[in-house]
Amino acid sequence: MKNPEAQQDVSVSQGIRMMFYVMKPSETSFQTLEEVPDYVRKATPFFISLMLLELVVSWIRKGKPSGGLDDALASLSAGIMSRLPRLFSRSIELTSYVYIWENYRLISLPWDSPWTWYLTFLGVDFGYYWFHRMAHEVNIMWAGHQTHHSSEGYNLSTALRQSVLQIYTSWIFYSPLALFIPPSVYAVHLQFNLLYQFWIHTEVIDNLGPLELILNTPSHHRVHHGRNRYCIDRNFAGTLIIWDRIFGTFEAENEKVVYGLTHPINTFEPFKVQFHHLVNIWTTFWATPGFFNKFSVIFKGPGWSPGKPRLGLIEEIPEVEGKEIPFSSSASQLLKIYVLVQFALMLAFYEETFADKAVLSQVTLLLRVCFIILTLTSIGFLLDQRRKAAVLETFRCLVFLMLCRSGHLKPCLSSSSFAFEQS
Repeated sequence: MKNPEAQQDVSVSQGIRMMFYVMKPSETSFQTLEEVPDYVRKATPFFISLMLLELVVSWIRKGKPSGGLDDALASLSAGIMSRLPRLFSRSIELTSYVYIWENYRLISLPWDSPWTWYLTFLGVDFGYYWFHRMAHEVNIMWAGHQTHHSSEGYNLSTALRQSVLQIYTSWIFYSPLALFIPPSVYAVHLQFNLLYQFWIHTEVIDNLGPLELILNTPSHHRVHHGRNRYCIDRNFAGTLIIWDRIFGTFEAENEKVVYGLTHPINTFEPFKVQFHHLVNIWTTFWATPGFFNKFSVIFKGPGWSPGKPRLGLIEEIPEVEGKEIPFSSSASQLLKIYVLVQFALMLAFYEETFADKAVLSQVTLLLRVCFIILTLTSIGFLLDQRRKAAVLETFRCLVFLMLCRSGHLKPCLSSSSFAFEQS
């Protein structure tokens, strides 16, 4: 059995390799779930480094960054919101898996066998393909996943635009592995599969030659994020593109990809980014006559309506010309600088809260989470130039002062580094 303390640090070499799923079984096999490092959290410096590298390369090649500040802040806000529930409980993906393993497993494969490691790699990636596909083909699941697709830009920050909701359905597709794969092995690959998908959200990497045949690459994933008709419901892969090739959902990148939802939401406000499609489902559900039709509104595709195929009609997807201009904030440069500063301070609170959650009271945790959500909402209002943005920001500043005075927040932070995670 490996010493848990010995597993806490990730070297630079390991950090780089874990971002590309090239870690070895011998260095990532653990007997117990408690020994498994939080690789996603330890990847934070590598997220930042790769985003800065992308910024430099994009500036050199195009003379401009690969996306707008407003869109990047909306993506990071979504990623932060998706992680906040983990302050109060373990991920449902692990909780459900451990429950099935402890009560229903059929056999116990050895945790330290390379064969178990590689089998889990394939199993998790296969499960991800089907979860991801269903997240596009089942309307209620799309209500969660659409958050990730709502960005009209495409850069590494887009990878962090994650849903609060989708984790509550994704666990279903991994649960069969719990019948024979130890939780510690599953927990490693669940994280690596997620980390691999970070670097493919970029336009600075072109075709990768023969690797395109086997791996999910930036080119393949650009297609997946497109709203061109040829891009819809294509390339669901996590790490291996072979699943799309096998099941007929592969499409190569050819014409210029236009990113985002087929019907752009034109907002940076985090609650709309996360939940607007749930409102649409609710409205459509009550407006659709007949019990079975109402049932279909929830469980058929987002484009379905009575008389149409399960996934709707591709002809109804709006055509794109390739000249579409992404939605951007009309806020002044000075206001954007103010927003950026407030966002950076909030990230410090976020990092400190996760670092100290074991010693913080439930009341303090709850108040901090509410303050973080209030800050993200106010930033969204400011970027959207909403009518009540100034009132909300004034209220937020008063809440900040009250929380500092009561000891639930520290006015002077010892840490100001970024702490956001892909989920």
